[in-house]
Amino acid sequence: MSTQPGKRTANLKVTLNKRNVESLKSAEKPFIAWDDKLIGFGLRVQPTGVRSYIVNYRVGTGGRKAANRRLVIGRHGRVTADQARRLAQETLGRVAAGEDPVAERSRGRTVPTLREAFEEYLAAGPKRKGSTLAVYRRIVYRSLGAWVDRTLDTIDRRDVEKCFLRLTNEAGWVQANGAMNMLRVLYRRHCLDFQGLHNPVDQWRAAGGRPHRQRRRKIPPPAEVLPRWHRGIETAVRNPVARDAFRFGLYTGMRRAEVFGLEWARVDLDGMTFRVEDTKTGEPLELPVTRQLAAILRRRFADRSRFPEHSRGWVFPSETSESGHMNSGTQYLNVRISEAGGATFWFHALRNCFITVADRDLMLPVSLTKRLVNHARPQDVTEGYAADWTMEQLRGAAQRVADRIDELIGAGVPTREASLQAGNAEPALTGRSSAGPAQDSVRESAVGINADKGYRGYRPRGGDDGPTAATL
Repeated sequence: MSTQPGKRTANLKVTLNKRNVESLKSAEKPFIAWDDKLIGFGLRVQPTGVRSYIVNYRVGTGGRKAANRRLVIGRHGRVTADQARRLAQETLGRVAAGEDPVAERSRGRTVPTLREAFEEYLAAGPKRKGSTLAVYRRIVYRSLGAWVDRTLDTIDRRDVEKCFLRLTNEAGWVQANGAMNMLRVLYRRHCLDFQGLHNPVDQWRAAGGRPHRQRRRKIPPPAEVLPRWHRGIETAVRNPVARDAFRFGLYTGMRRAEVFGLEWARVDLDGMTFRVEDTKTGEPLELPVTRQLAAILRRRFADRSRFPEHSRGWVFPSETSESGHMNSGTQYLNVRISEAGGATFWFHALRNCFITVADRDLMLPVSLTKRLVNHARPQDVTEGYAADWTMEQLRGAAQRVADRIDELIGAGVPTREASLQAGNAEPALTGRSSAGPAQDSVRESAVGINADKGYRGYRPRGGDDGPTAATL
């Protein structure tokens, strides 16, 4: 297969029968397998696994100067390989007689509006998360809202250029790039279906238009900002659940939605692990519980009885949200933490900080850091053959990062809880103790429950009323 960047068309020829079609595996990018008996008959394989039979031909008398046409016959499963072959032979016979099936199909259909193209795109694509659908709808109906009732053939590159400049000035480069990406995707399938329909985003780029260069938000060195963020969290965040959620994000590098949506049913303090099912990458994330996380989890479990019944299944519950757990409406806390600490703060910066400590400070292997924060593995042959990191390897690395974060915050700086209890409780964000006793005391207080998923919920020996002095 071709390894050139961009759209990939495989130099692959096989006999397109049922066995061969179903044996073709999807790749990172779309590719086409051509039939070795009938010229122009092929199978397009999408990364999602969808397989569609196609016919490729040149109009008129043929030749390299003639326009190239590609016609979709049908999707594998709805059309068998034998049926697709017969349809391809009929189509190529019409082409030989001087007909142009793509042009005839285009004339018999009406070019859809942008709204119709968007809804068709959602219906044809794989199942997406609700948050992803919300982002897509916001882009189309807010950033491109003036065009939703226009047909695709009435939008040209000049419209695209004006829209891009307007969004850049009014909403910023992220929204401008997002709108261009979405518009380009919506045109792709219809440019194949309608002869003469061009993608205005591609034309804009061909005329010299360029999306903004992606810029990731960076943080100052952790040694500089961690003490300030710590001070801001401790002084400006009055809700103890929110404080612990921020701390949890700091010690794990997890994304905000992953922290807020953590369930007790996915916490196993007997095995000192926890699991996140719903992640950005789609891959479940299983991580070790460090000493710092164990202290946070003990506090949250002891405090859960004051919340309504429907909220008690969440590690970071909320009395006001419909979901029962904290949601993303915490932007106002970012401002308060920034003002109180004297350094700009946002939740994802905790993830940046965790990665910086692991990669730059402790110089952990890149693949280990990626595994801890659930970044997608690179498309590398060696990495693809290597076995995954073991839980004990992850545990040692996660504990090193958490301890280093404590050192950078400043040993001996008391947290709000430590100040209230006059030194009788273990500080949540600072201080380093020996590994053995701290973990053993947590293990002794955890009993495995939750037969449904095979993960043990956190229940101290003292019963549901909370941990007793003996167990903690």
